[in-house]
Amino acid sequence: MAQVTQERLRIARRAAVPLAAAPGAALVLAAVPAAEAPEPDGTLGNRVSALLRERLIGGALQPGDKLSLRSLAQEFGVSMQPVRHAVAGLIGDEALEVAPNRAVRVPIMTAAKFDELTAIRLAIEGFAVETAARSRSAVDLASIRRFDRAFRRECRSAAPDAERAVRANQALHFAAYRAAGMPALMAIIEGLWLRIGPVLNLDMRASPQRLQMGHAETCHAALLCGLEEGSAVRARAALEKDIRTAAAFIHSRGVLFKSPQGRARPKPRPRAATP
Repeated sequence: MAQVTQERLRIARRAAVPLAAAPGAALVLAAVPAAEAPEPDGTLGNRVSALLRERLIGGALQPGDKLSLRSLAQEFGVSMQPVRHAVAGLIGDEALEVAPNRAVRVPIMTAAKFDELTAIRLAIEGFAVETAARSRSAVDLASIRRFDRAFRRECRSAAPDAERAVRANQALHFAAYRAAGMPALMAIIEGLWLRIGPVLNLDMRASPQRLQMGHAETCHAALLCGLEEGSAVRARAALEKDIRTAAAFIHSRGVLFKSPQGRARPKPRPRAATP
């Protein structure tokens, strides 16, 4: 639990530090023209941030991917200002970083950092499903079952769609965590997935065979049973097996770096067909 406490302290410290003080964020914010006043309600910046967070959590971006702020502004149909502020915020959350050449990129994931985040996930997300098993509602269970069916459908398909499987997997996990009824806990979990999502979802994007092996499907079924029965022990055991199995597979693929300065990029993931 010491690691969990340290991670919570880091999150609290980052929340108390001005955005411009985050490493690299000042470089991004410095590019905002002085004539551009901040948005009164931050609507555009919040929208851009939400879209980028979704891509990071959902694994649409992978470690080392570079982001062009100009391209993002064009894609989202906004000016550069909200993009810069959104990116600076994500740098403060350690979800993005400024490389030595000042390019904004998804951070390189080292094996040590991956293992640290995995250990924290086991503690925090395990606590979340334990709590959910005791407090989940009928509505919560219906939502989890729906995402479980969607995920199982892809696992059993002759031609699984990795994109749909990844979305269903994340939705199932987050529905289970939300069932704990603890918004502050969800914020911590989302912060973890912001940082680990880009590499975590390489597990399911590896190949159709990976989905068809059924490891995640079996763990999800056991998790759902634990939640339905109100068994905190069974729910946590299923979740921990799911996390550990995925982590072991990612390690086995050799996509993690030994150090942040590693030269080799992760192996390219296969592109899934567009739904």
